[in-house]
Parts: sequence; C-alpha cells; structure tokens
Amino acid sequence: MTAPGYETVTSTLAEGGVRCITLNRPDRLNAMNLQLVRDVAQAFRDAHDDPACNAILFTGAGRAFCAGDDRHDHAHPENAEAARVLVEAIQNATRAISFGPKPVVGAINGWAVGGGFEWAINCDFPLWGESARGFFPEVSLNLFVTGAVTSLLPALAGLQKAREMLFLGQRYTAAELLDAGIAWRVVPDAALQHESMTVARQLAALPPLAVRAMKRTLNLTACSDMNRAIQLETDATVAGFMDPETTRLLKDF
Repeated sequence: MTAPGYETVTSTLAEGGVRCITLNRPDRLNAMNLQLVRDVAQAFRDAHDDPACNAILFTGAGRAFCAGDDRHDHAHPENAEAARVLVEAIQNATRAISFGPKPVVGAINGWAVGGGFEWAINCDFPLWGESARGFFPEVSLNLFVTGAVTSLLPALAGLQKAREMLFLGQRYTAAELLDAGIAWRVVPDAALQHESMTVARQLAALPPLAVRAMKRTLNLTACSDMNRAIQLETDATVAGFMDPETTRLLKDF
C-alpha cells in the first residue's frame, strides 16, 4: 500500500518487510525543493516507525536519483534565520536516513548531484546503476555540503579523496565511485531495482535487534562525530547563503 501525506515522494510496503521510498519529481529529475526535503524526512521517520518494515529501499523515479537543488523552485533565503530553517530541513532528512534504526539500501539511478549525492552516501548499502554519475558543485557555488558527508566521505574514501571530491567538484562515474569506496556495488541499469530489492529483502530477513544495533554502532564508531559534522556544515552553509557572491554564482550555474 502507498502511505498518504507526501506530495513529492511515494512510500510503498513491498513483500518481505521492505518499504520503498521513491523520489517522485521525475519531470525535474527529482531535484530538491523544500517540500521534497521535508517529505523525505517524514517518509523515513514513518518507515522507521512502521512495525511491518524491517529495511528501506531508497530510489528516484525516472531518469535520475536526485539532480541537486531545483533551480526553478530555488528561493534564496532573505536572512540568516530563513537560511537556517532551509539547511536544518536538509539536515533533518539526513538524520532520518542515517540515524534511524533500519538499514537503508540505495538504488542510485542517473544523476546524484549535491544534496542528492549526499543522500546516496547516507544509504547503508548504496547500489549504483552503471550509467549513474555523482558530483558536488557546492564549493564552486560559494556554498557548503550538508548530509554529514564531511564525516562520511573521509571514512569511506580517505581524507585525500574526500578533499578532491569536495573542493574540486569533479564528476564521477559509478565505476570510479566503486573504486573510491563510495558505491557499495555497481550493477547494470536494467538490474538495479531487482538487485537492490534483493539486498533489502536479505537485510529485512535478519534479526532486527542485531541489525539495528549494528547500524547504530557503526555510525558511532566508524565515522567521526556525525552530529558535530552536521552542526558545522549547517553553520557554514548558512554563511554561504548570506554572501551576495553566492546569489550570482547560483544564477550562473
């Protein structure tokens, strides 16, 4: 069944205790506006609270997973308070994905850009379609990343690779992300949904107490302090929004 109450995502419970959360703005390549960000956070909170759900599959409808910020819907914050509300909404989605108790399998199709790339990295088991691509444009736009990736990327790929990805904004293929330790697996595009669901069902069939303890413990010990990273990222992103140079760069992007 499809859970009601979301404007920009769908949430359906599949056989085997897997809840599928799908970004559903395919005409915009699932680009992020405030409604999408809030819907993602709520859909994940609801999935974690659903006793029938033991694992979550996260993907995007259409030709992309998530193409980053929606330039058509972008409303530049007028003041620091409005900027903080926006950035906290983005960080709340990461908290729901990463800090919720149930494992998350990502089926990453097409482009994963900026905040969409962050969501892919937030997944516990990210499977990438072989034609998928990802990159971080934030620094080139005088902005900053969110999603706790300042903690997650060094843990996954090493500090030097994290610097390269975050400073330089290079575009990466799925194969390159697999080599870097960012993608868990790369599969043919046509097999992405099937392979991702197979993994999600394997996780859902495991004893939930141990699975949830493992997710919680790994996030606390394998990465540096993700909560601290989120706080520092939020402050840096708010400051970026308040710089007039950011507005000019966003318009030209």
